[in-house]
Formats: sequence, structure tokens, C-alpha cells
Amino acid sequence: MNTLFVLLDGAEDDPVPEYGGRKPLDVANMPFMRSKATHRGFTDGRGYTHLFLNEFFTGHPPEIARAALEGMGLGLDVRGRTAYRLSPAIIENGMINWSYHAEEFCDRLIPKVEEHMDILKDYDPQIKFFLNGRAVLTMRCDLIPELPSPPVPAPFVEVPGDLGKMVMAVAKDLDGITDYPWGCGRFERQYPPYIERMLAISDSPTSLGVCASLGQEIRLIDDIDDRFPVAREALERTNVFLHMDEVDEYSHQKDPPKKVRILEHIDRKMEEYFSDIDRIVYFVDHGTSSVTGNHIITKVPFWTSFETSIGQDEHVELKDAIPRIMGSQ
Repeated sequence: MNTLFVLLDGAEDDPVPEYGGRKPLDVANMPFMRSKATHRGFTDGRGYTHLFLNEFFTGHPPEIARAALEGMGLGLDVRGRTAYRLSPAIIENGMINWSYHAEEFCDRLIPKVEEHMDILKDYDPQIKFFLNGRAVLTMRCDLIPELPSPPVPAPFVEVPGDLGKMVMAVAKDLDGITDYPWGCGRFERQYPPYIERMLAISDSPTSLGVCASLGQEIRLIDDIDDRFPVAREALERTNVFLHMDEVDEYSHQKDPPKKVRILEHIDRKMEEYFSDIDRIVYFVDHGTSSVTGNHIITKVPFWTSFETSIGQDEHVELKDAIPRIMGSQ
């Protein structure tokens, strides 16, 4: 019998003052999840989704740079190339301010990045954009700089080489708005997965890249409502990993009511499509504060709709979570 894994990305949170110190996950009306998945355990969150998922699905932290994983999730060629994750940011007053409202300017940002790609022509650049101007760039070069990463604003660090020239050319044309690189690196060793047969469904190249690196099927589906019927159909033949990235995205926007609404929407869709499914695992990878917009490294919950060897509210090491959850199958 196949299992559905549902990631509520960044669902853990800080206490929210407008909710009397309660968290959005506690406030959200989610009757299906709460009645269906009654067996709860805890494990250790990680700072980013790819760090959590790699260890969750293999028992090991990743040895592959985030940008290379995301490149795989977007279908880019990463073998023998260096990958760079590009995120919309505003460079001003000596700071890098990451933007989670880039929909306001991505129609200007993307053409400018494409216009200045000729600066990188000697490195055979390949680029693919996704949500609101985010992108992955791969090149034939050895430049792997250590650069600040989102979501916390950081002092500006000059990007070396021609890549830095491209970044600043965009910023000059757009009054500080640019796509700033981070998570840079190459494809390295991957570990064998605990679960060999699985389809990953997400709008995020991060999670899709982890699963692609494990040899699993992936489907990039932008609209959250379109993911549920695809997952339902696939469950007839394989295990399914269903990623709800919007929970994290709305947390970064510092919008607690919006986070509550998306959690409630997910619950309604889960009931619509999976009320007769026996094996469901909900899990959380890290906290994302809807108060500050920052990631929170803390213990995170998971819930199963079936009996496992894990005691109620037992804490399990992340590397052991899947073997303990699936051991009863």
C-alpha cells in the first residue's frame, strides 16, 4: 500500500500576538488532518528545506549545493557545471534586503537579467526562472563564492568576477533591484533513498531537486489546487510526496492570517481528495516566523494516519524518522 507524504513547509511558527500568543497552526481550523492523522511525533528541524528533506529521505545531510539541487529540479544540466541560486533583492545602504514581494517588480527584473547575460557568454550560461524572478543559473566555471543567504537581511558582499558584474549591472539599471546569487556549488555525492518508488509534486525546485537527485519522479506544478488530483492519481501506482510550499512563502511575507487561510485550504483539499486513503504522513521541515519572516530552527512535528513504532509525542532523530515511520509497512 502506497503512502502519501505531505510537507507543510515552514508551518511551525512563533507565537503571534494577534492570536493571543497562539501559533497559526494551532489557530487554523483543520478538522480533516486532526481527525485523520492522530499519531504525533517530533523530530529536529533544519535551517532550510533541502537540508531537512535530504536527511529525512536518506538519513544523511546533503553533499550537493542547494543551487545544484534546484537546477536538477528545474531540469537544468548541472553535471560538470557550477550552479547559482538567484533571489530577488534590493541593494541599498550597504545591505542586501531580500524581497518576498518581488511580484511587484519581477516583470522588470527578469528582462534586465536576460539583457545582461551577455556578460557571462564565455561560460556557456544556462538560466531558468521560477517564482517571481527567482532563478537558477549554471555555468562552466570554477567560481564558488561564499555569499549571504536569505531570508535575513545581510551586509552587502561584492560578488566576484563577471557574475558580480552582471549582478551590479542589473542593480544599476533598476535602482538597486537585482537577482543576487547564493547557495552556489556543484553536484556531488548523493546517498541512496529510504523510499525508492516515489513521485514528488511541488512548485519548488528545492524539494524537486532533492528527489530528482535520488532518482525519483518529479512534477513541477505551480498551482496548489492542481497538485491534489495529480497526487491522488499517482497514489494508485507509487508513493507520493506532496509539497505545500505556500505555507512557508506566506510566512516570509509576515502575514499570519494568510498563513492560517492556506493551512485551512490545504485541509479542505486533503479531505476532498484523500478521505479514503489510509496511509498519510504530514510533516514540517522548519519553522518560519509569520511575525519576523525569518526561519526558526526548532523541533518540528509530524503526524501519521496509521500506527507506527513511534510513541505518542516521542522525539525521533531526523535520520531515523522514515525508518521508524515506515517500519510497520
